[in-house]
Amino acid sequence: MQEWANQLCENRQFGSKMTDSKYFTTTKKGEIFELKAELNSDKKEKKKEAVKKVIASMTVGKDVSALFPDVVNCMQTDNLELKKLVYLYLMNYAKSQPDMAIMAVNTFVKDCEDPNPLIRALAVRTMGCIRVDKITEYLCEPLRKCLKDEDPYVRKTAAVCVAKLHDINAQLVEDQGFLDTLKDLISDSNPMVVANAVAALSEIAESHPNSNLMDLNPQTMNKLLTALNECTEWGQIFILDCLANYTPRDDRESQSICERVTPRLSHANSAVVLSAVKVLMKFMEMLPKDLDYYGTLLKKLAPPLVTLLSAEPELQYVALRNINLIVQRRPEILKHEMKVFFVKYNDPIYVKLEKLDIMIRLASQANIAQVLAELKEYATEVDVDFVRKAVRAIGRCAIKVEQSAERCVSTLLDLIQTKVNYVVQEAIVVIKDIFRKYPNKYESVIATLCENLDSLDEPEARAAMIWIVGEYAERIDNADELLESFLEGFHDESTQVQLQLRTAIVKLFLKKPTETQELVQQVLSLATQDSDNPDLRDRGYIYWRLLSTDPVAAKEVVLAEKPLISEETDLIEPTLLEELICHIGTLASVYHKPPSAFVEGRGQHKRLPGSGGSAESESPDAVSAGAANEVAAVIPSQGDLLGDLLNLDLTPPATTGPPPHSGGMQLGAMDLLGGGLDSLMGDESEPLGGDLGGSPAMGAGFGAAPAAMPPAFSAPVSGGLEDLFDLGGGVGMPLGSFCPPKTVWLPAMKAKGLEISGTFVRRAGVIQMEMTITNKAMSVMTGFAIQFNRNSFGLAPAGPLQVLTPLSPNQNIEVSLPLNTVGPVMKMEPLNNLQVAIKNNIDVFYFSCQYPISVLFVEDGKMERQVFLATWKDIANENESQFQIKDCHLNSDTASNKLQTSNIFTIAKRTVDGQDMLYQSMKLTNGIWVLAELKIQAGNPNYTVSLKCRAPEVSQCVFQSYEAVLKN
Repeated sequence: MQEWANQLCENRQFGSKMTDSKYFTTTKKGEIFELKAELNSDKKEKKKEAVKKVIASMTVGKDVSALFPDVVNCMQTDNLELKKLVYLYLMNYAKSQPDMAIMAVNTFVKDCEDPNPLIRALAVRTMGCIRVDKITEYLCEPLRKCLKDEDPYVRKTAAVCVAKLHDINAQLVEDQGFLDTLKDLISDSNPMVVANAVAALSEIAESHPNSNLMDLNPQTMNKLLTALNECTEWGQIFILDCLANYTPRDDRESQSICERVTPRLSHANSAVVLSAVKVLMKFMEMLPKDLDYYGTLLKKLAPPLVTLLSAEPELQYVALRNINLIVQRRPEILKHEMKVFFVKYNDPIYVKLEKLDIMIRLASQANIAQVLAELKEYATEVDVDFVRKAVRAIGRCAIKVEQSAERCVSTLLDLIQTKVNYVVQEAIVVIKDIFRKYPNKYESVIATLCENLDSLDEPEARAAMIWIVGEYAERIDNADELLESFLEGFHDESTQVQLQLRTAIVKLFLKKPTETQELVQQVLSLATQDSDNPDLRDRGYIYWRLLSTDPVAAKEVVLAEKPLISEETDLIEPTLLEELICHIGTLASVYHKPPSAFVEGRGQHKRLPGSGGSAESESPDAVSAGAANEVAAVIPSQGDLLGDLLNLDLTPPATTGPPPHSGGMQLGAMDLLGGGLDSLMGDESEPLGGDLGGSPAMGAGFGAAPAAMPPAFSAPVSGGLEDLFDLGGGVGMPLGSFCPPKTVWLPAMKAKGLEISGTFVRRAGVIQMEMTITNKAMSVMTGFAIQFNRNSFGLAPAGPLQVLTPLSPNQNIEVSLPLNTVGPVMKMEPLNNLQVAIKNNIDVFYFSCQYPISVLFVEDGKMERQVFLATWKDIANENESQFQIKDCHLNSDTASNKLQTSNIFTIAKRTVDGQDMLYQSMKLTNGIWVLAELKIQAGNPNYTVSLKCRAPEVSQCVFQSYEAVLKN
């Protein structure tokens, strides 16, 4: 559609400008027949009018493909306007009429040699847009000529055509050598040709991330920076985006590039400004902070960003979303520009909310008075959503700037006195967070909060108030009455309020056991017997069992000291922030999501370069391997893994086998507490009643839990957490990659007769999950499927689980499942833990296993010596871990060879005082490098290995792999 729009716009310069609308108004019957006659007319004007009518019909969605041969006959003309219209028609219908489109090839080839450069460019552009395989082979020769055409307009058009052809037939482009020609165009004398060549190469490189097409070096960079000053604004964007992918050799080169890019900050086009900001933000990482130029650059970045906020609201919003990222990375850039983010009365709500967010990020002790005055003003606005956000912002200020907390609390109390319902409710929610941040400091306001109890009607506010009452029950005389008032309508409350109310009453009971025994029995009875919510019910049983068996332990658990909340909770995770900074000016920076989250096939992750400036990192060799100096990816924290695993899509396929088992609530089969509920609550056979120690009346009154316990209490605990490196039963492998022996992951007694044992191994660069699946049940098993939970390194099945035949009773089958590392990532404990769901026609089963981290060591993990030395020095000493490997009787050469089979590469070896020292490197699939020093003393069976890594949490797993491989 974009091509049509461009063509139609260009056509307006030819012929009448105000009369073309008439072609869109006709609705005559028999129109196709009339157009056919007009297209075959001898009169040129009549023929041109007919083609215009055809294009108009095509534009409004009518099917005019029946006129294809007649329109193609009109190609043989000298009239440029008519030729453009015919080419436009061809682009649209060639795919549906590929055989007819071949008729036009000769005209294309002829037009590519026309003396008029506009016609040559038009021909090659149209051929590139016709996505028909039969035509692409005829395109090669004309395209080759146009790439070397004397006219720059033709060359720049041909450059873009290479990218289009690559999208249709990548192999053809490579075989014909067009990529090399495209690289040569980067040295072209015309800046627009350079810009289009860069755009084409970037487009191709994005679809083939491992092709290394953009061979960026200082010479190429100089050519691009020269062209930057002379090409159009869109050409500048292409070049700036390309510059952002370059990693400078040292801080001097980084400064030089920044100096030449800085003038783009004053460009009128906001896209150019944002692209320039992206380049500068990236290259600033290489500049030492004590450099004078660093401070100058910070000052230069502020004005263009401020200027973007004077544009239309839509552009303001895009600018604000990008500024939000910039402020999180470098708040010092805009720390003196707080006033430009103050909200204007006529700002749209989406702009207001973004400005509010940035104001909080820029809030500091120096400007907090000014910010609070603004926020208090906003809290009296008429826009309810904005007022809510403003009140929450006051709470965030209190948490971020400790010195302002008292003033913030005072402001919130003033707002509560307004008695505006939604203001009061939001204030209570944020005061709860302030209590968490500053315990035992502002609890004197609780009485004021309790006065507004009856006005609370929103779940979040009610839950916050209940939390406050439960947490500070000993300071509130009538806490039991307040909570009892909530309990009266327990079943009408939202789940959030029900969960909070149950916990608050348990807290109250532990603080005042003799007074609240009936209340706690009532809430637990409501939660366990009368509730349909499995979460509420299961948590109710946990509290019931905990209080019944060990009230002292219950007190330690429920009344444990809360961790202080931090103002950092709303910040973007550092690794994601780095990637988003590399995508400033794109949709990723507006969505605050990586491109891979919303564009298919964009899986390549970008990172900011490591901060430079030290003498050790100035060697060209030391930084030639960019990956070695990348900041290692930070693995996100572990979240609600149980919920993630149980929400997997495991829809059973149609099967002729036995119907799925329907008894019980299968969700309970996952161990909620990791170590088994029985370990917390005692033996299942013990009665739940009994003496509660501190409360004699409670022992008899509390009674036993209801007989109908949920499946969670009787479900098997997930098995398969045995040590994968226990080699006692393993068979020694010949020289090859290390493969731990298989262990039982899922015992038959816990999976209705299904037993799974397995191991992990890396072969030919592919991670394999090798399993033995055994049917120890009395019925046939079919319909197997497998899925993984989120895990530390994104392990996921690369294909379906191939169990092709039904598994008869007492039969087993060997299965090898290839894995990839493109799944969702979340930090596990331990790091190499993998939670698996496997389904068959009987049920869905869950188990955990651990994979040796050595299967994640990639084949290109050998560092150059100079890079190794520079990286070792660059990694902080606190990131170094030292381990002992005991009872190992190998010499250094044998150990080196053995480790190399698992992609642990020896970079260098030296002998000092009879002790061999091996310097080794390995690289994980997510780009994390691990460096090692292995010390082997002749005659000493104990080795010492020192590991250095930017992500030190992987060191323990790497040591385990060292130990397992060497002792195998």
